[in-house]
Amino acid sequence: MEAANQAFYDAVENSDLDALEAIVLTGPLAESVAVVHPGWPVLRGRREVMRSYALIMANTEYIQFFLTDVEVAVDGDTALVTCTENILTGGPAEDDGSAGSLVGGLVVATNVFRHTPEGWRLWVHHGSPVLADESDDPEAAGDPDA
Repeated sequence: MEAANQAFYDAVENSDLDALEAIVLTGPLAESVAVVHPGWPVLRGRREVMRSYALIMANTEYIQFFLTDVEVAVDGDTALVTCTENILTGGPAEDDGSAGSLVGGLVVATNVFRHTPEGWRLWVHHGSPVLADESDDPEAAGDPDA
């Protein structure tokens, strides 16, 4: 199960649309495949989801995911993975060949997988940006009324 989750992130990191095609659910449930990219509306249907990833891959020079807080729950043919995506993205390389500017961000993600005869396949991906840091959390700041 964890391998399927990692394969999803590896495919996006490597801009490998073929690998992503292999991990996204097909068959009778293909029209129920859904994704929410941070800041985007819900996209439904395998074709629309794959189109969105093709656009992201075509317009992203560099992306790397460092996954933390990974939690997996499996019940029969369905698995739920929650994690924090620590994302590093960058623009085009500089004229001298050095790396372009890099930007980091945090996204909390929920990935739902379905077990098929071909193995675990991604059914739903939902990513939400983390807009607050721990200092914005009243409980983390020790506020007893939080």
